[in-house]
Amino acid sequence: MSTQTLKPVDLRSLLVFTVKLARTAGTVILEGSQAIQSASDVNEKKNSVDLVTEYDVAVEELVKSEIAKAYPNFKFVGEESYSSGTRDELTDEPTYCVDPIDGTTNFIHGFPFACISLGLIYQKRPVLGVVYNPFLDHLYTAIEGQGAFLTRGNSQPLKLPLTKPKPLPSLQKALLAVEWGSDRGKKSLVPKSDSFLRLAGDPADGIVGGRMAHSIRSLGSAALNYSMVAQGGLDLYWEIGCWPWDVCAGIVISQEAGGVVVGSHAALAAAMTAGSSIDPFKVTPEVLTGRKYLVIRAIPDTPNETGREAQLRIARDFYQTVEDVDAK
Repeated sequence: MSTQTLKPVDLRSLLVFTVKLARTAGTVILEGSQAIQSASDVNEKKNSVDLVTEYDVAVEELVKSEIAKAYPNFKFVGEESYSSGTRDELTDEPTYCVDPIDGTTNFIHGFPFACISLGLIYQKRPVLGVVYNPFLDHLYTAIEGQGAFLTRGNSQPLKLPLTKPKPLPSLQKALLAVEWGSDRGKKSLVPKSDSFLRLAGDPADGIVGGRMAHSIRSLGSAALNYSMVAQGGLDLYWEIGCWPWDVCAGIVISQEAGGVVVGSHAALAAAMTAGSSIDPFKVTPEVLTGRKYLVIRAIPDTPNETGREAQLRIARDFYQTVEDVDAK
């Protein structure tokens, strides 16, 4: 079958459809959160997990059904369908990549940082992203080559980043986002904890390799972490263990706001090898599915270095500070 062609005007039409879908799904997400908060016996972990799964599946089925009606030839990759055994190979065909509820722990606890993440992959790269947090009514949108925007409530869309980017001389000046992830075993948690310690720690007060980052945050949602980097509220975000549906939409949003996405330690090292023609900031299918991501905000040019050189410097400094672990 020949690959469908998507032009910029097609992507704009797809964005209108995707935004409407995100807002519809957002209503279901709010209903689900309210149901969990109102349940009388949520002290049993199993009950809350069952409710989350129920609404995760409900939102994904809603999204999948609406996409199939509007764009029957598009492929679909979703968290719940993947969990149930569907494993479609990534192709050049337009493919929606969806996390129905990103930030499920927040969703359970009523912490208002959960969202639906709707990304579109075309020719094996993310080209459109919509991230909608219905709790705050914050809508992040982007199309490749057409910019990224934040719409708060009924206000006019604001171009991202929200303010003119500032230089980032070092990690010491950075507000970082990290996540603990779902793998709490020693093999994963110890190197992550050691990495967080070095990022935050004072080298003059006993923390070997400490970078004294300005501070560290965890929003509990990969899609919202990406969006906050795009917005300019975070300087960078690092996580190991995400899936493509967690990050697909956020990748487009952060890139269109001037940010860059780096894959694993190994991917960056390969790009930095002498004579390499690899672009360290190109999101290849391997990076998209690699489950290891570092996102850095837009940085302006200065007399001493270009913004891209600064982003690469920060990426190298960061990966020299943190340890790589296998994604489980």
